[in-house]
Amino acid sequence: MAETLPTEFERTDIGEIQIAPEVIEVIAGLATVEVRGVAGMSGGFAGGIAELLGRKNLSKGVKVEVGQREAAVDVSVIVEYGHRLPEVAGEIQRNVKRSIENMTGLTVIEVNVHIHDVHFMKSVEKTEELDLAQRVK
Repeated sequence: MAETLPTEFERTDIGEIQIAPEVIEVIAGLATVEVRGVAGMSGGFAGGIAELLGRKNLSKGVKVEVGQREAAVDVSVIVEYGHRLPEVAGEIQRNVKRSIENMTGLTVIEVNVHIHDVHFMKSVEKTEELDLAQRVK
């Protein structure tokens, strides 16, 4: 991980304020899972299958690059079946940018969203199984 250097506005009369990149990763992860349609963060591919990390390992699906005044973010997600992928991705971008900028004062120059998989809810999977069972006799 890169270390952040205190920017001039982070120097106060009584010391410096530094924000660790891990903090920005957690903020980005929280902002991502708040978006409707996000099933969870993705830890990448394991054996050709996207690994669903859920909502407990928020920073695991996030990579950040932090400069003195700017940040760039990559988030890897799994989206719930039935949601429009471009809309979910756009909302993730807006929410991550807004959250990081409001909480840290950094300018977010880009938020790249990587959709690794689509998650089927159990009720959808059971319905599909019933349809198949009724069709094939």
